[in-house]
This record gives sequence, C-alpha cells and structure tokens, in this order.
Amino acid sequence: MSELKSGSNLEKVLKAGHFAFTGECGPPKGANVEHLKEKFKYLKGNVDCVNLTDNQTAVVRMSSLAASSIMVGEGLEPNFQMVCRDRNRLAIMSDILGAHALGIRNMLYLSGDHQSFGNHPQAKNVHDIDSMQLIALVKKMREGKFMNDDDIDVPPKMFVGAACNPFADPYEYRVYRLANKITAGADFIQTQCIFNMEKFRDFMKKTVDMGLHEKCYILAGVTPMKNAGMANFMKKFVPGMDIPDELIKRLKGVEKKDQAEEGIKFALEQVEEFKEMEGVAGVHMMAIEWEHMVPEIAERAGVLPRPVV
Repeated sequence: MSELKSGSNLEKVLKAGHFAFTGECGPPKGANVEHLKEKFKYLKGNVDCVNLTDNQTAVVRMSSLAASSIMVGEGLEPNFQMVCRDRNRLAIMSDILGAHALGIRNMLYLSGDHQSFGNHPQAKNVHDIDSMQLIALVKKMREGKFMNDDDIDVPPKMFVGAACNPFADPYEYRVYRLANKITAGADFIQTQCIFNMEKFRDFMKKTVDMGLHEKCYILAGVTPMKNAGMANFMKKFVPGMDIPDELIKRLKGVEKKDQAEEGIKFALEQVEEFKEMEGVAGVHMMAIEWEHMVPEIAERAGVLPRPVV
C-alpha cells in the first residue's frame, strides 16, 4: 500500500475503483458533543467519509478540527474542511500538522463564504493565501516541506480535496479553474450541489474531453430537497446555485406532505445517472440537517454495504 498518498479509507475506496459515497455534517453552534455524536450514528457504515464543515456560511460553530477529532474517536472517517477566510499561513500549517496528529487523513480546502453572509459580518477576512495556494501548500507539506522550504520532520500525509462549482459565472471558465486545482495538487474534487443536470452533463463532457477525470477523482454533489420552499430559498439566496424552474414545479406538483419524498426521488435519479456518467467517481451526499435520512437514501440508492478495502 506504499503507493497510497494518505492511506485514508476514501482514498482506498476510490483507488480500488469503487463508486464512492460521502456524507456531510455541520458541527453544532455550541459545545454540544452529544448532539454531534447522535448525527454520526446515522452516517456510520453508510458513507465512506464525512465532511465536517468549517464555520459554513460564515456562522460560528464548533471548530471543524475538534469535530473531526471527535469523529475519529467514534470510528468514522472525517473529511476536515478548512477555509482560507479565518486563518493566516501559520495557523493553516499548524492545523494541518495537528489534524494529522489526531488521525485525520482527508482534508477539503476552500476559500470560505464571505463574512457578510454570516452572523459576525464585522469580522475581518484573513485570506492570507487563496484556496489554490492552499491546495499547493498541503501537497508541498505532504512532500516534506513547509511553505518557506524548511523541512518537516514527519510530513502530514493528507488526501487533498478541493471544491468545484460547475454553475458559477463565467460558466465557460469553470472547467479551467477545475484544471488549475488539479494542477495545484487536488487528489479529489467534491462539486457544489447539482440540480441543473443538463448543464452538469455539459460540464462533465468538457472535463472528460480535457482528460481531467484521469488525474483526479470527481464526486458529484447531491442535496435532497425537503420541499419547494427550500428549493425556492436556495435558488434566490444561496450564491452559486442553479436550480431549474422545472424542479421547483415538480416539487410543487405534489402535496406538501409528499414534497420531501419527491425531493428524495429526484436525488436517487441523480445518483443512478452519476453511476453511469463518464468521469464521475462517486457522490457527495449533502443531506443538510437531515442526517437521519442518510441510511434510507443510501439503501434506496443501492450503495450499501459500503466497500471495505
């Protein structure tokens, strides 16, 4: 197994050619460890690893690093998210070393939502380095060097993840931004939630035409909609979302009590298509504050039992 970059479960699953299935969990807006462990129960055994978000939407939550460490203790594999918004390069490198010491082997590197979206809009943005530089930095650290070229005595062996939004403007540039992240050192990519399937098919065709899927594992982001109201809200207020009117119409076309089931049905249809889509190596299931539905979704999606590699 010496050819593995990190030895993480996610890396082994992808390298063995299995269709990956990852989950997501937002740490609590407080120090409630029991609530966090409750969420973990629904994910354990149903996903290959779990993203722990880092103050998502710029709202203060328990640190992703602490939540990831708790997750390791509960026998699940975390994907520790880190944003550039809140840390300078000293804190970033320090946290990467700390994460490795705590048994964390997957990390996902992001710019971070602007603080104006969150509950402390007066907070100061750091952005000492950007997400592209951060990806390159962790690859360099894995190879044994700090940013200033000093040696690291025990390098942190991380499976390097990055995010991709295929729907942001200008759309024509998105595939080149993806290529830049892969060149910087991304081992795997998790996309923004996909609702516009037609546009995503086009994006993946461009990705495959450029051979990017052969250099990096691409996991398609899926979020099951709870109701038409949620779809409407995300369309209007969540940056970078592309939600077709037909999907909102489809959710509105059933009774309110049945809209959650319709949202799950659409998500399951997506998973089936992604299993066959060239260049897609798995699905990142973002069941936002709906972790208890993940076992049922995974079962119905036909992705259980998860492979043991």
